[in-house]
Amino acid sequence: MAEIPRGTMAERKRRLVADELRDAALMLLAVQGFDTVTVDEIVAAAGMSRRTFFRYYASKEDVVVRFLADMGEMVVASLGDRPRAEPPSVALREAIWAPLAEACDGEHSDHIERSRVVVRLILDTPALYARWLERQTEVRAGLAAELARRHHLRLDSDPYPRMAAGMALLAFDVVLEQWQPGDDERRLAELTDQAFAVAAPALDTIESR
Repeated sequence: MAEIPRGTMAERKRRLVADELRDAALMLLAVQGFDTVTVDEIVAAAGMSRRTFFRYYASKEDVVVRFLADMGEMVVASLGDRPRAEPPSVALREAIWAPLAEACDGEHSDHIERSRVVVRLILDTPALYARWLERQTEVRAGLAAELARRHHLRLDSDPYPRMAAGMALLAFDVVLEQWQPGDDERRLAELTDQAFAVAAPALDTIESR
């Protein structure tokens, strides 16, 4: 049997620890509120030390920022993986759906509701919402660049890539805002379909050029 590279094993271990800290932090923050939760409470819930926490995260806000960064990277990567022949509205819908699908795909039946509570925390906490908007700027740039590549457009002169990326993220925001307690994966998919049905005529104009 081939030996697994040490770097790979070490990276997996780091990721596992970071994920455990993230999950503990996000749920405490969502249940108790961002301002009241302390790092000591987070590490106690995760069964780790303060030293371990600060090895991975600069602050409790950094946990949320990393969560948002991972979500944004997933959206952009998902668009890059979509077939080039797909209509833009379909490709963007599937890219936006990727982090939502992950939110529905937990080991426990309450995973989707826990994810919703975390999303609600971000939307309702001004400091965290500001960081979400910052991340959206980065995601929009990544989506625009990928759309320009997919459709052989000049990003510096054609308005389509940036406008299409912005519409996709607006649809994403609408879905997050409409996500209600008790909504299951099917309902979340319906909300996503509804949002992109509105955006599709504009997103697919590129095909008529």
